[in-house]
Amino acid sequence: MIPGGGQPNMQQLLQQAQKMQQDLANAQEELARTEVDGQAGGGLVKATVTGSGELRALKIDPKAVDPDDTETLADLIVAAVQAANENAQTLQQQKLGPLAQGLGGGIPGLPF
Repeated sequence: MIPGGGQPNMQQLLQQAQKMQQDLANAQEELARTEVDGQAGGGLVKATVTGSGELRALKIDPKAVDPDDTETLADLIVAAVQAANENAQTLQQQKLGPLAQGLGGGIPGLPF
């Protein structure tokens, strides 16, 4: 509802929508450039992902490598990547959450 019972200004609404769309695109670009880390095994395995979830780096301390126990190493890698992705989701919520609220709720395809 518009205060005073008037009709919405369509040009103004269009401009607001375009600004929100640009703000969203800017936030998504920033997420793609921002890197976050996750680790497992007390730092023996570290994963770096972008804010949009792209795996960029994986560092494995030589102490984590046991040729007779590759299962543990695989578990540590999975845990580190999952931790990094959780941090990326938190970053997404911080960057995109306010924009989604400005659109009147969640944006389809985003996890919040």
